Amino acid sequence: MVETEAIANRQSSKPIPPEERLIVALDIPNTKQAKELVEHLGDSVSFYKLGLELFMAGGYFELVEWLRERGKRVFVDLKFFDVPETVASAVRQLRQYGADFATVHGNDSMLRAAAGEKNGTKILAVTVLTSLDQGDMEDLGFEADINKIVLSRARRALEVGCDGVISSGLEAQDLRKSLGENFLIITPGIRPGSNQRIDDQKRTVDVEDAFHKGADYIVVGRPIRDADDPKAAAEDVQARIRFLFAADGGSARSVITPSAVNYRGG
Repeated sequence: MVETEAIANRQSSKPIPPEERLIVALDIPNTKQAKELVEHLGDSVSFYKLGLELFMAGGYFELVEWLRERGKRVFVDLKFFDVPETVASAVRQLRQYGADFATVHGNDSMLRAAAGEKNGTKILAVTVLTSLDQGDMEDLGFEADINKIVLSRARRALEVGCDGVISSGLEAQDLRKSLGENFLIITPGIRPGSNQRIDDQKRTVDVEDAFHKGADYIVVGRPIRDADDPKAAAEDVQARIRFLFAADGGSARSVITPSAVNYRGG
């Protein structure tokens, strides 16, 4: 079913192949299981995010190389946070692996140091984790609302040379309105089915909302990884993305009833 609403559609016009707009998070206990999932997903996914869990499991960069050998794009999500020189050195070391994206979670000096060494890897600044809500931010000592914090961090990140930001879909529309189109927004916390709170993600949106609000890429983990059939779940998300970015599919606000894929975990 498709409905049309009068909303500000800030859908990305960047020349990104639709199939690459889905990034699957390999939040997997070890590289063996990660490879098994990648092989099961096959051609349905071409872009993967590797985070801290796999980093601590061992074989992280061997997995990066394995993915690259198979023509996959790679997002190194290690959220570098250290003194600027150490952050710069870490990004410099990353060059040899051909990562497409890398995250930095820090102040202006850390972000500037990372951006100065990127050399082909796009540096993405973390704004506010999607597992945090307003109450969590207040507990951390932030008095401003999340939207203002995200906008402030994003503006500073772009000023010091970052290529984009990690942002919830809830803030993406304000980022586009205030900062324009010439940067990347990568949106995690995607829940393709019902948007009920059943895990640690608090600021979530569905596939259509994320892109209509201005995301260039979405990151999906548990809804694909934990589905009864992960490949069917990935293909369902890809079909929804293709519809949105078809010549006439993204011109209106689209509400698509998810397929019968069983999304355990969201």
